[in-house]
Amino acid sequence: MSGELEGRVALVTGAAQGLGAAVSDALASEGATVVRTDIQGTDVTLDVRDEAQVKQVIADTAEQHGRLDVVVANAGVAFVKPLTETSLADWRGLMEINLDGVFLTAREAAIQMAPRGGGSIINMASITGLRGSPLIGTYAAAKAGVISLSKTLALELRDHGVRVNAVCPGFIDTQLVRDHADELSAAIGMPIEDVINAKQGRMGTAEEVARLVLFLASDRSRFSTAEAFVLDGGSTGALV
Repeated sequence: MSGELEGRVALVTGAAQGLGAAVSDALASEGATVVRTDIQGTDVTLDVRDEAQVKQVIADTAEQHGRLDVVVANAGVAFVKPLTETSLADWRGLMEINLDGVFLTAREAAIQMAPRGGGSIINMASITGLRGSPLIGTYAAAKAGVISLSKTLALELRDHGVRVNAVCPGFIDTQLVRDHADELSAAIGMPIEDVINAKQGRMGTAEEVARLVLFLASDRSRFSTAEAFVLDGGSTGALV
């Protein structure tokens, strides 16, 4: 490891498992002090739906360490259901975490970073936010929102030295995907694994996503902002 994040401070939401845990480990491996947050299972408890809590945790992190260099808004949930069967409560419940939570996290990160000379905000989106996504339309709509707000926030913060990018993974081997594999398979009438293999060759790994986040957190990406970085083994590039 090169230690390219030595001396920097990072905060990750949804860090108890899956992508958040892998991202946290990758940042720490490069020397960053990582504040791992989640609703449970981490040293710092954070419910990204709670505006006051998000504000407090991010402000406390910046104050305690004297800086805040990287924030990864990763917390998210999913469910499988056609939009015509989705209640408003279902819709709002997911949006509250997957879109409102990213907005609050990114906003508060920006408020702390801008006066301190900059930083990198990385919002976890998805390729579902770039294409029509039957059965996971609510999740996809939230991720499309994440991509849009990332681009706008990046432009608003460019003169303050704060970069904002979105990461758009395809199907990644995480508990979130495994938890819904049977539902997806039943809904489409074939094993979801066959669809994944046909579209992107194989399931991606959390470590592969973490390496992209690491790049965006580092100075190697200092000219990269307002982008949605796709990591999907070619899925969105294929006609069939």
